[in-house]
Amino acid sequence: MNEADENLPACFDKARSKSTPRRWKHARRSNPTEESSVTRRRECDPPTAAEEKRPARYLINEEAAAHVRLSPRTLEKMRVQGGGPRFRKLGRRVVYLLDDLDSWTDARACAMTSDPQYSNTR
Repeated sequence: MNEADENLPACFDKARSKSTPRRWKHARRSNPTEESSVTRRRECDPPTAAEEKRPARYLINEEAAAHVRLSPRTLEKMRVQGGGPRFRKLGRRVVYLLDDLDSWTDARACAMTSDPQYSNTR
């Protein structure tokens, strides 16, 4: 092992042959006046703030049911009768926003069975 191998991040396999190219992610700098318009970043580096901000994730009925640990049929009933999480109708497809599912489950949280809200959420 040489000095260059000691400076590699822990996520890189030091036993990898030197002929194998390392993978790099390219990210644009926000300020175009900086000396270079492209910065190089290794895949194992922590994500930047822009990369952490992901677009909204939609789940179909079966995925949403698995996320909240209910049956898909229960979510279908809740769409008709009310009381379920917010949903969106995109053509024939029904989708749930992941944040809506999480906020719906958070709103139904109870500390104990004697809470007044407990009997209302059942």
